[in-house]
Amino acid sequence: MPSAFSAVSDSGRPAPSSLWRDGDFRRLWLGQTASQLGEHATLVVLPLFAVLTLNAGAGQVGVLRAVGQAPILLLSLFVGAWVDRWRTRTVMVLTDIGRTLALGAASVAGLFGWLGLPALLVVAIVVGTLSVFFDVAYQASLVRLVKRDQLVRGNSALEGSRSVAQIGGPALGGTLVTLLSAPIAAASSALFFALSFLSIRRIHRTESIPERSERPPRVWQRIHEGLRFVVSDTSLRAVCLASAAFQFSFAAMMTVYLLFLPRELQLSGTAVGLALAATGPGALVGSMLAARLPGRFGHGVVLVSAAALGDGVLLCVPALHGPSAATVAALLAVNFVFGAGSQLVNVTVMAVRQAVTPDGMQGRTAATITFVGMGLTPLGSLLGGFLAGEWGLRTSLVVTATGMMLSPVLMALSPLARLGRALPALQDVPTTAARIQVPETSLRETGGSSPGDVG
Repeated sequence: MPSAFSAVSDSGRPAPSSLWRDGDFRRLWLGQTASQLGEHATLVVLPLFAVLTLNAGAGQVGVLRAVGQAPILLLSLFVGAWVDRWRTRTVMVLTDIGRTLALGAASVAGLFGWLGLPALLVVAIVVGTLSVFFDVAYQASLVRLVKRDQLVRGNSALEGSRSVAQIGGPALGGTLVTLLSAPIAAASSALFFALSFLSIRRIHRTESIPERSERPPRVWQRIHEGLRFVVSDTSLRAVCLASAAFQFSFAAMMTVYLLFLPRELQLSGTAVGLALAATGPGALVGSMLAARLPGRFGHGVVLVSAAALGDGVLLCVPALHGPSAATVAALLAVNFVFGAGSQLVNVTVMAVRQAVTPDGMQGRTAATITFVGMGLTPLGSLLGGFLAGEWGLRTSLVVTATGMMLSPVLMALSPLARLGRALPALQDVPTTAARIQVPETSLRETGGSSPGDVG
């Protein structure tokens, strides 16, 4: 039986040396890209569905977003341990089917006027739960599909698609709602999941999974090792705190933002989508800057400066008034700067995390940081909805955007701010690496999704 890291076809021939000549990798990449686009478009489609079709209030939109994000907090650590024991292709195919059916049913019910807010909440939690399973599974699938020397290129392709989807998905969702109506937009999101299903189910390569022992694996022990490792390292602790502050405030701000643009500024769904899409070119610029600036000015200076600029520019949004061309242009500029600063921070933090983490702890470290950072997003969404209902949209946007500035402040007060041009080597952090012994079996783990989102 081939090992979990082998890449052998059903016929016994080795996989192609070039990833893009490998049909199974192309199928995984296409399926993952379609799934990520559907997932991130849905994050905007469902709230706009509630606002435009069901006339939902601020508090209800906050609850809807929180329900969809709750599975990240409740399930991510456990799903990471469970997926190792299953065939990832099966997990991804089943989750695609489930999300297609859930959004398809919501679309049909919406067209006939049968869909109320309680049913939309059920759809949100179903899609959110299945997305957690898919996101963990596609990362684990790569190490079972390609050779070890292809992992860097494979991860680069998959994570590049995820970044594009995070940027383009919400813009696509807003545009679909405007052009096609909310129910049809939900059906369009379902089509992305259907495309993912059709692509991934055509992966032919035999996938081996670790043999199951008679006793259940010690899931809690493995989770605890990852938590203890992150807590014991000062740099990783700072990443966790800054990520949690950013994601909590950003979730609250986005809940208000999605109400502020169509209601306070009276922008159409197309204008909202266009404004959100401006983060795409900004993120591209941020990625290019991340390859140069840390080596020239130091990782710490770049982290703090980029986070302060990217987060701080959002404080300009509450000063805007009316649906004029100048307002749309200002939103494009704000989101461009935000996208550039956020991507610059994300790439730099990812490099720092990987530098101070042993190979055998990479997966659990990424999952722990994702859990701590993203776990507070449901509470942030609830807070945003509450503030919008109690204080009004403009005041709430000022408060939540100001809260995002806590992230660069925490980084400035931490060891992250003192990082120089060269990244710390693993041997420079004996307080973590020496104290925690990593078993050989843990080398089967892969990195988490978006663990570096701290600014």
